[in-house]
Amino acid sequence: MNEPPDPATAVPLLDESAISRVLRLEELIPAMERALIDFSAGRVLQPLRSLIPLPQHSALMGIMPAVYGDIMGAKLVNLYPNNAARGLPTHLAIIVIFRSDSGEPLAIMDGRLITELRTAAVSAVATRLLSSPNAKSLAILGSGVQAKAHVRALTLVRKFDNIRVWSRSPQHALAFASEMGAVATSAEDAVRGADVVVTCTNSPEPVLRATWLNAGVLVNAVGAVGPTRRELDDDVMRGAVVADSRDAALQESGDVLLSGARIHAELGELLAGTRQMPKAEITVFKSLGLAVEDLAAAKLVLEKTAERQRTAGTS
Repeated sequence: MNEPPDPATAVPLLDESAISRVLRLEELIPAMERALIDFSAGRVLQPLRSLIPLPQHSALMGIMPAVYGDIMGAKLVNLYPNNAARGLPTHLAIIVIFRSDSGEPLAIMDGRLITELRTAAVSAVATRLLSSPNAKSLAILGSGVQAKAHVRALTLVRKFDNIRVWSRSPQHALAFASEMGAVATSAEDAVRGADVVVTCTNSPEPVLRATWLNAGVLVNAVGAVGPTRRELDDDVMRGAVVADSRDAALQESGDVLLSGARIHAELGELLAGTRQMPKAEITVFKSLGLAVEDLAAAKLVLEKTAERQRTAGTS
């Protein structure tokens, strides 16, 4: 008969509530900046993720492994856009973390909140680097979890005077506006005059037109997962395109592939100063989402959890 696991040596399982107690955007943003620099410098072992389509559910399963310094691991992430109609999260995930020097498991974590926050934190890194320091107007196309996380993250790096939101669901846009202090309007009116635009929809076809955009705008393109979906029209993609991963964008990004866009640089290259900053009327940051971002966030969760436990033990 098998003995029950020793609680002292069992691999900890951190649920979303445990993660929410310790993971803060203020600390996550610099962690994402370091991870992006290390990724583009070749200090991360990370193959392209595997995407398994589930057409019967209009869904995808992603497998995202990486080795990053003293940790390694993988995220298993499921994208189910139709879950929104069921009142369920559209992104669901589990992250498993190991020591890279011994292979010992360190923790299993719920990955939904980590995915939400690290995605917004990466956009905040891009916004701090690529948008005008005087940016005052933020437009959000989309009204879901990522839209809310992006408002919270981007307002940490820029002081916006106004936030405008559009959603394919007017009711969702109004609810978002009430909660986040925004104004609900049409997509075009949201975008016109904006200094920073975030697209975070599940739309398979463009929701953003270049004719709406001011010169000097930064577009954070977060939605449109997969090579056949896009949020930005061809003319938007003729601007300077920056990606978190050049290889991933050329394999996975419908915005890049369907427009034939050229990638100017990876964000980590610009952060490290190894590539010149883009000079264009429109700058697009195409965010694919990287396993190293998940590992860096998970490591921060482990460190902050241990710190919290030490503090509780001495009080």
